[in-house]
Amino acid sequence: MKRITLALTGASGAPYALRLLECLVQADYRVYVLASSAARVVLKTEQGIDWPASPQALSARLCADYGAREGQIVACGKEEWFSPVASGSAAPKQMVVCPCSMGTVSAIAHGASDNLIERAADVVIKERGQLILVPRETPFSAIHLENMLSLARLGVTIMPAAPGFYHEPRSIDDLVDFMVARVLDHLEVEHTLCQRWGYSPT
Repeated sequence: MKRITLALTGASGAPYALRLLECLVQADYRVYVLASSAARVVLKTEQGIDWPASPQALSARLCADYGAREGQIVACGKEEWFSPVASGSAAPKQMVVCPCSMGTVSAIAHGASDNLIERAADVVIKERGQLILVPRETPFSAIHLENMLSLARLGVTIMPAAPGFYHEPRSIDDLVDFMVARVLDHLEVEHTLCQRWGYSPT
């Protein structure tokens, strides 16, 4: 089974993360889910969702919510240092931080590794894997831009949550799908979430 780490932090954009999780499960990935304390506040605020505090309970709930097989979604605590994502010998080679706060961008750019999200990202970078960050902030300060430039120079993909409109969206879900589709494209996961530029079905 393909493996990936999906981290949620305190930036706005919970719907992106939930839709991405759904698509990754459908694509038969085993997904390691990491959520910061601030991410849980955002989930409650934007989606009215309360995730269980226990990683085991959260794993079971997410598997049930998304129709995943037992063990296909694995939630990890923020200081669960013995989880696979914390070590280069066991971590998935792909990771997405969605949404990604500027605090998380800064911590990753400077190698802080003070919690499991930061450590997991550090592992993917050092193991030369694929790390995608989906920041949601506006405007960007010079500090934000410098941190993102530092990461981009290391091969990290910076993909701001900035949906396009050329696919003529009719709902918020359409805008969410646009961004999730771009993430899936970079992960090389096939999908039919939205119409591509220049594509005509006729």
